[in-house]
Amino acid sequence: MDLPIVPPAAASPPVTLAHPVVQAVPVVFASPHSGRDYPAEFVAAARLDALALRRSEDGFVDELFATAPDHGAPLLAATFPRAFCDANREAWELDPAMFEEDLPPWVNTASARVSAGLGTIARVVSSGESIYRRKLRFAEAERRIRLYWEPFHAALRELIEETRRRFGVCLLVDCHSMPGNSTSPAAAADFVLGDAHGTACAPRVLRAAEEALGGLGYRVRRNDPYAGGFITRHYGRPREGVHAVQVEICRPLYMDEARMEKLPAFTQVQQDVTTMIVALTKAGAQLRTR
Repeated sequence: MDLPIVPPAAASPPVTLAHPVVQAVPVVFASPHSGRDYPAEFVAAARLDALALRRSEDGFVDELFATAPDHGAPLLAATFPRAFCDANREAWELDPAMFEEDLPPWVNTASARVSAGLGTIARVVSSGESIYRRKLRFAEAERRIRLYWEPFHAALRELIEETRRRFGVCLLVDCHSMPGNSTSPAAAADFVLGDAHGTACAPRVLRAAEEALGGLGYRVRRNDPYAGGFITRHYGRPREGVHAVQVEICRPLYMDEARMEKLPAFTQVQQDVTTMIVALTKAGAQLRTR
């Protein structure tokens, strides 16, 4: 499989933003892990082949949620891959073992995500294989965070604040996919909805998504095993008028994980995700303002 490699001179913008003709609902959709533009210098520094790198992606999630603007809500998506820079982490979650020099004292080197090798600049891909041939310079991590992580979150904050100013409230839908590993607790679920165990979002929003998906025959779990990552927990502050829910979709429903290709069922799953989008936009429109 060939990677969509982006040479330095033709670097793509770090995000895409699909706006509705008119934002009609206080809802924002974001896809931080579906980026698939691989910088050439990153590919050259990696010891893994294209498929191994791509398996860390939330494959095609931005396409599954592409109809959100048709229902009055913007959709923000990262173009850069998760293995290169992870937008669903704190800005400075870094593993000191990955770097040639000592890291600044203000870097978060002790989080569980860093210990697992999955910090802002990941040490391993989702299968646990090491990404790099050699250690990195801190300047390279800083460059990625400044040029990719920060623009993604600046755009997301602006969308949230603009929505809250206009409607008095905002619902953020954080869009992801999960592997179909049969040994995982998620194997019993087609969709997992996360609200940080009831702290990030009004319960009625999750109920609306559960009812829409359950009515289509899907198995839905709540907060197990994915209760919400950095984006859901950081931005989801209902008392301040911002609700956030993380949506995880089981990849084997719509894609071949081994080949990183869409299945014929992709179109049907996309239609079913649209049914959930409609339910979420209706639930968002019913949230109380501050």
